[in-house]
Amino acid sequence: MDRLKNQRLRLIIKYIVNKTLINFLNAAQLVLYIGLLALLGQGLLFVLAGENRDRNIFYQLFQILNKPWLFLAKKLTPATILPKHIPLVAFFVMSVLYVYVTLAKIEHCISIAMQGCK
Repeated sequence: MDRLKNQRLRLIIKYIVNKTLINFLNAAQLVLYIGLLALLGQGLLFVLAGENRDRNIFYQLFQILNKPWLFLAKKLTPATILPKHIPLVAFFVMSVLYVYVTLAKIEHCISIAMQGCK
C-alpha cells in the first residue's frame, strides 16, 4: 500500500514539475516575442517616421517598451560598439534567446512524450 502511495506521489510531483517548466518556457517565449516585435516596430517607425519620430506617440511607446532590452544589450556589448547599433545588438541577442527557449521547449515536450504540451 505504501509503495502505491509513493508511486502516486512521485507521479504527482513529476506532473507539477513538468507543468511548471512548460509554463516558465511559455512565459519566457512570450516575453521575448513581445520584445522582438517591439524592437521591430521601433525600427520600422525609425525608417518611416523620419525626423519627426521623437514626436510620434507610437515611437515613444516602443522606446518605453524597449528600454529594458536596450539596457541589457548596452551592458553586454563592449564600449567600442556605437550607440546607434545597440538596438540591432538587442534584436539579435533576443532572437538567439528566443530560438534557444523554443528549442528547450521542444526538447522538454519530446522528453515527456508531449503530455501537457499544447
